[in-house]
Amino acid sequence: MLENILFAMLIGGFVGMAGHVRKRGKIIKPRKTKKFIYLGFLEEVIMGALAAVLLVISSEADSLLRVLFISIMAGFGGDAILRGLEFIRSDRLNQEREDIGNEKTNTLQ
Repeated sequence: MLENILFAMLIGGFVGMAGHVRKRGKIIKPRKTKKFIYLGFLEEVIMGALAAVLLVISSEADSLLRVLFISIMAGFGGDAILRGLEFIRSDRLNQEREDIGNEKTNTLQ
């Protein structure tokens, strides 16, 4: 079981890296700003590996071929999770900007 988990982590991380390169066109290195730590490609690698391990453990895959296919699908699923989080983040920013704009235009009646 341990070898299946390690194999899933490796394949899921590799698929996460491939998804990062496909989305960005290059490998973006991690960097630290004053207020935020941007993980760059490590974000996709970690999410792909974590999704693959969780899916392999929950499905109780018994062969390496099944672990390979599940890990590849989970690696793409980790990319989908990150896209969903980016959508939620951008939607929240747009809502805050709308609220600020409405406060400025509201007048007493």
